[in-house]
Amino acid sequence: MIRPQRFGGAHRVVVKIGSAVLRDGPAFDRVTFASLVRDIAALREQGVEVIVVCSGAVALGMAQLHLPSRPDRIEQLQATAAVGQGQLMRLWSDELGHYGLRAGQVLLTHDDLRDRRRFLSARHTLRALVELGAVPVINENDTVAFDEIKLGDNDLLSSQTVALVEAGMLVVLSDVAGYFDRDPRLPGSTRVSFVPRIDAAVLDAAGGSQSGLGSGGMRTKIGAVRQVNHLGVPGVIAHGKEPRVLQRLFAGEDVGTWFAPDAATVRSRKHWIAYASRPAGTIAVDAGAARALRAAGRSLLPIGVTRVEGDFGVGELVRIVGPDDVEFARGLVGHDATALRGAVGRRGEALDKSAPEVVHRDDLVILPTD
Repeated sequence: MIRPQRFGGAHRVVVKIGSAVLRDGPAFDRVTFASLVRDIAALREQGVEVIVVCSGAVALGMAQLHLPSRPDRIEQLQATAAVGQGQLMRLWSDELGHYGLRAGQVLLTHDDLRDRRRFLSARHTLRALVELGAVPVINENDTVAFDEIKLGDNDLLSSQTVALVEAGMLVVLSDVAGYFDRDPRLPGSTRVSFVPRIDAAVLDAAGGSQSGLGSGGMRTKIGAVRQVNHLGVPGVIAHGKEPRVLQRLFAGEDVGTWFAPDAATVRSRKHWIAYASRPAGTIAVDAGAARALRAAGRSLLPIGVTRVEGDFGVGELVRIVGPDDVEFARGLVGHDATALRGAVGRRGEALDKSAPEVVHRDDLVILPTD
């Protein structure tokens, strides 16, 4: 059976609902929406705490503004989201109200996640909403987000929400029935019920967005699931228009695709280092340093650094690449870019005898390999 892990004496699951799930041609799909809310209410009755990450503000705004297609210009996307966001939350409040439940709106941007203090503040808010019995409904704050901080159709936002609330499962509801061994539009394609590990072959088989409503595709969804797998959490991708899809998943039915968690996992803070923030720069290292970081769990010292790129300050996130320029780690730097450029290839004392590390091992994460 597919069951979420226990957290705090109760089940806790993050459910991401994509734009295409809530659309019926040009109109909002009220039938599917009502069915999903009914599922959420049923899970709550079973003691499952549900946190929703819901797309749809832009799509609803498009309908209100009579736009034939998703805008390309960021300011038009922001305006469209502003029109649709209020309507989206009214729909959630009204529908959940039929079951005596209340919705709590939470709008986030990538900046909220990359700053550790704001990340923890969001965590406390979400936990409080759950404790008060509300259903948190999270969306990217599209009215102020711009290209550099867009998360990608809420798929990556959903994976970060799992880390925020320490959930035991991620369910991504899409307009496809799960992961297929090839493009599901091709004859002979087969849904894969279980994926033991997301590797390069799985990612290569994933396609792009087919609906034209969202900015994410299957590859982005699998990337989000891969992130929570690295945290030790299973993920499911399923068709959001399937009747009683959430109840059937939690009953153990063969619905969608279940992705097993990794055996070797990272703790919440290192997961945040690996995925929550965008790197401010790049540090290239030689082969010896790469081996020491990967195999021996060492800190990164300046003697192993060959190149420093970007303009970053102390404590900011950087990519770490090997001699092949392939990223294999991320970490929080102990010194700014100027100081590191002056210490490239030298011993740690060139930086500071009391803090000779470029990146301390406690602030460094080795990324999963394909």
